[in-house]
Amino acid sequence: MEALIPVINKLQDVFNTVGADIIQLPQIVVVGTQSSGKSSVLESLVGRDILPRGTGIVTRRPLILQLVHIDSEDCRKTSEENGIDGEEWGKFLHTKSKIYTDFEEIRHEVEAETERISGNNKGISDEPIHLKIFSPHVVNLTLVDLPGITKVPVGDQPKDIELQIKDLIFKYISNPNSIILAVTAANTDMATSEALKVAREFDPDGRRTLAVVTKLDLMDAGTDAMDVLMGRVIPVKLGIIGVVNRSQLDINQKKLVADAARDEYAFLQKKYPSLANRNGTKHLARTLNRLLMHHIRDCLPELKTRINVLASQYQSLLNGYGEPVDDKSSTLLQLITKFAAEYCHTIEGTAKYIETTELCGGARICYIFHETFGRTLESVDPLGGLTTIDVLTAIRNATGPRPALFVPEVSFELLVKRQVKRLEDPSLRCVELVHEEMQRIIQHCSNYSTQELLRFPKLHDAIVEVVTSLLRKRLPVTNEMVHNLVAIELAYINTKHPDFADACGLMNNNIEEQRRNRMRDLPSAVPRDKSLKGPGGQSLSPTEPLAHEGEAAKAVAGGSQSGNVGEQTDGGTGNWRGMLKKGEDGPAGDRAVLQHPLPASPHRGHAVNLLDVPVPVSRRLSAREQRDCEVIERLIKSYFLIVRKNIQDSVPKAVMHFLVNHVKDCLQSELVGQLYKAGLLDDLLTESEDMAQRRTEAADMLKALQKASQVIAEIRETHLW
Repeated sequence: MEALIPVINKLQDVFNTVGADIIQLPQIVVVGTQSSGKSSVLESLVGRDILPRGTGIVTRRPLILQLVHIDSEDCRKTSEENGIDGEEWGKFLHTKSKIYTDFEEIRHEVEAETERISGNNKGISDEPIHLKIFSPHVVNLTLVDLPGITKVPVGDQPKDIELQIKDLIFKYISNPNSIILAVTAANTDMATSEALKVAREFDPDGRRTLAVVTKLDLMDAGTDAMDVLMGRVIPVKLGIIGVVNRSQLDINQKKLVADAARDEYAFLQKKYPSLANRNGTKHLARTLNRLLMHHIRDCLPELKTRINVLASQYQSLLNGYGEPVDDKSSTLLQLITKFAAEYCHTIEGTAKYIETTELCGGARICYIFHETFGRTLESVDPLGGLTTIDVLTAIRNATGPRPALFVPEVSFELLVKRQVKRLEDPSLRCVELVHEEMQRIIQHCSNYSTQELLRFPKLHDAIVEVVTSLLRKRLPVTNEMVHNLVAIELAYINTKHPDFADACGLMNNNIEEQRRNRMRDLPSAVPRDKSLKGPGGQSLSPTEPLAHEGEAAKAVAGGSQSGNVGEQTDGGTGNWRGMLKKGEDGPAGDRAVLQHPLPASPHRGHAVNLLDVPVPVSRRLSAREQRDCEVIERLIKSYFLIVRKNIQDSVPKAVMHFLVNHVKDCLQSELVGQLYKAGLLDDLLTESEDMAQRRTEAADMLKALQKASQVIAEIRETHLW
């Protein structure tokens, strides 16, 4: 077991080289109030004056002290190899391989290093000093000397000095693998011990706390520490050990530690003869050595597991950072090819890293086509923005100055084009959404699929710029194609379309039925067997109106083929019949009766301003106007649904061909053509300083962990018992 402490010292050295505290190593932490004798206890364990001494706060930085026992033979060999004069020497971590044989020089170096970081006026720092002492007169120990607990700031100490010191102490004793050495002066009440109070906070069971009572020789006359040392005042599970330190006078007079040890033994024999063999510096050193060895033995399995887990984590981290670039040309080509492949795989849905929180890539493009775009088109009302008055106005405008016998075909084309035009904006918005998703795929590939790109920020930016430029170039082409798809539908209104002809035929049958019903309901006041006056005043035979009706019926049949269905029947029969009833009404006879009085006729002597624009007035439509509008609206709806179906099918195909598939096919060649140039290699493959530094740190830490794993692996099971 004696070999365990050097193993921990080796691990301490290994992790000190990388400056990391990721592994909590077993060590002894010395805790106590200011001037309670902590540093004196450590010097007694070392047997040399190595620490700054004095009144007030002297220890102002943590001192990690490693005591390494070496045999006299090994000491002699090492001294000859290194040219060292003496059997004891020390080494600091911050001075690298420099060896100190003069312990006075070691003490000055501790003072100088403390002032270098903490200043020369009572300030403290949490950056530790690492000191290793090699000697045949010490036992293997690893101790940490901490600043003493204080209450009132002095010098240039901050007002929260007490909290700073306690935080520093908590940092070390919160390590579950540490042993707490709670130092209390014998001339103070044990119940007021700050050291034991702090230890109890982090070790309530007392399984890793050892109490040391100093200054036994300075107790008031007539009192002793028997009850304290026997554990009758405050019991401590690992024990309470009393020691006698050198006084400040002894230090000033250069009293040797060896002489102080003899005086201590004599004092204990005289004052506490029954407890002399369980107290004193030598017993403390042996006890600490034994406790540390057993503690290391208990912590070692968990320590080994922790080191192996961390080594695995840092290996994965280092793999993520990648190796330093040797062949830049090959590396650039590989990265470009990998990015292009991942981009295409993300669109096709075969990417290695599939997003689980939201739709991405090709799945989102499919959603845009069939959900977003499809539902938007379905929500477009075929007659949206088109009122009955608009339809009636279009019919009137298409007839010009002549009253119409039939509904003009031009009005249908005019209105249906207006409605079809409304499909263009949703179609262009569909292109825009697909373009945005293809932009998002770039970021997706950078974050999840090709993390190597993050090593080279300039290459990443260049790839993003090339892909963005390619998408930007394809956007106008795709928009133009979608615009043309709508323009194609507007260019030729195909009233011979099979779906449209079926709808017209169905409506024609309905209108014929309505005409026959109206003929049956014709008023009996109109004699069918008498001569009738025509519009021009000429006489008509009784059969002529029927002939006119027959011509009108033929016009209806012919008009239904070209989209003007329904109006002609009424225009032929109803209009003429109305004129027979009210021949004097003239051209206005087929208009609805306005709710407001009509302007006066100029023949009756009233002036009319011809520059006035007619103002629409609310009125009830006549039966014929309602039928005209209804037929036009039905035809518009029927034809609009046909066009919408075509657009819903052709726009996604156009977007896939002109944008998505084109980018997939041309992406790699575009990237290679733009970026794979000799003049750009060095610039594009320049790593970020942050990434290079993190790779170096990860590599150093991995080496340290691997070395630590080897150190622990060297321990045989026999060493543990």
